[in-house]
Amino acid sequence: MTDNKFPLYTEEQLRAIDIHELLPQQEPFVMIGCLTQIDEVRTVTETVISPQNIFVDDGQFSASGLIENIAQSCAARIGFVNKYILHNGIQIGVIGAVKNFQVVSLPKAGQTINTTVDTVSEVFGMTLAKATVTCEGEVLATTDIKIGVRSEEEKA
Repeated sequence: MTDNKFPLYTEEQLRAIDIHELLPQQEPFVMIGCLTQIDEVRTVTETVISPQNIFVDDGQFSASGLIENIAQSCAARIGFVNKYILHNGIQIGVIGAVKNFQVVSLPKAGQTINTTVDTVSEVFGMTLAKATVTCEGEVLATTDIKIGVRSEEEKA
């Protein structure tokens, strides 16, 4: 790490964080299970696909569910920064763009997916990132995503 912006957390410490404290979404629309890694660039989440998930159809998690999982992995990063570094509240984010979305295969209910989001840049409330979703070491999906965060003035 090049600076001390991100405190060091073990995977065990990250897994112990209640993901609901980092996200504006609440059940049944929470699409990530826990953080497993976070630093200046990379955020990794882990999620067990529940058979009751609203994006599961005929036992498979949909492409829309994968996009929402990626977006919420980005949101978890923003929530972590706000709570543990800036000591602010949760911010509402929106998907600004999804480019180059490729789905290799869809996970089945009961499988565990890992989502890696690498931040390319953060400027003026916009985060540009590259994301990869894997399951059992196999790439399921990749995309470039832009997430916008509402400023305090926009909330009023």
